[in-house]
Amino acid sequence: MTAYGFWNNKGGVGKSYLSFVAACEYAHNHPDTDVFILDLCPQANSSEILLGSDELSLNYTKLLLGPVRKSIGGYIERRLNSPFINNTDYRDFTISPVEYNKHIPENVRLVAGDYIMEVFSEAMRQAAQLSIPLDAWKKVINWIRDLVVQIRADYGLRETMFVIDCNPSFSIYTQMALVASEKLIIPFTADDSSRRAIENVFALLYGIGDEKTQAYARISFAAKANNEQVNIPKIHTFINNRVTLYEGKPSAAFRAASLRVKDTVDRNFKGHKSLFDSYALSHQKEFIEVPDYHSAAIVSTLLGMPVHKLRPGPKKIKGEQIQLNKDPLDRYRKALAGFVARL
Repeated sequence: MTAYGFWNNKGGVGKSYLSFVAACEYAHNHPDTDVFILDLCPQANSSEILLGSDELSLNYTKLLLGPVRKSIGGYIERRLNSPFINNTDYRDFTISPVEYNKHIPENVRLVAGDYIMEVFSEAMRQAAQLSIPLDAWKKVINWIRDLVVQIRADYGLRETMFVIDCNPSFSIYTQMALVASEKLIIPFTADDSSRRAIENVFALLYGIGDEKTQAYARISFAAKANNEQVNIPKIHTFINNRVTLYEGKPSAAFRAASLRVKDTVDRNFKGHKSLFDSYALSHQKEFIEVPDYHSAAIVSTLLGMPVHKLRPGPKKIKGEQIQLNKDPLDRYRKALAGFVARL
């Protein structure tokens, strides 16, 4: 099965929550498939939701207290000790979130995010720049891909699917996460900062942009990946997240802002169709619109509860009363189900 990377070069677009939704809803719909979330964000937002936010500090701390950190940080620490030979066992760093949070499907697995990734980033960068072996950069940049390959090999004929939550910055551990991804899902919000962030996705990951960008193309990540024959994911889906609806349709302001983003994608689609996967026959088909339903997202996040388990009615969370109304909840569920059906 496929490894999906969730990334935009901008924070605050709902990437981690959509990673949680994708993993839990896909796992619920496909009980014979084990779904792995690899959380490459030092903030560990998707890990927080999976573990159950109310008890995160206790649950999360337990993962980091043993002789080996049961997290992506533990895996990276092991690889730093042996950068060019993979002698790790993925089971040392993987947990079943249902053991911490009863709402999560039993076939979801997690390699938790870890704040120590920021601490390790300079060591990772230096390991990649070593002159010996000659393919040092290629070996280091494939560390997360090595983890995916090892899990697939161990599972044999049993289906696996991977959701990789990438940090917005284009740091070395984000590059590792993207190299491990086969298809790329790009969430955005309808504003100019998201449009610029998507332009950065094309520039940073694929080396495509304006004249100033092209001046640095030969020393870009994309050029190095191409020269070293390193995998770069194909674009699969754009998600227009938190769309404001008016009488059941996106508001005029949101439509106008979304069109600017679509124009940016359209320009790159026409000139660089090889960047898009076979599913994306036209960019219009790639866009998913998810309506803004803040209450549902808050309840789901704070309780660590997948969308398929949300029910309409009043919810009391941390002393606050939150009302989930049936019609907006149904629209929210339908939009997210349409997204998950593409995976």
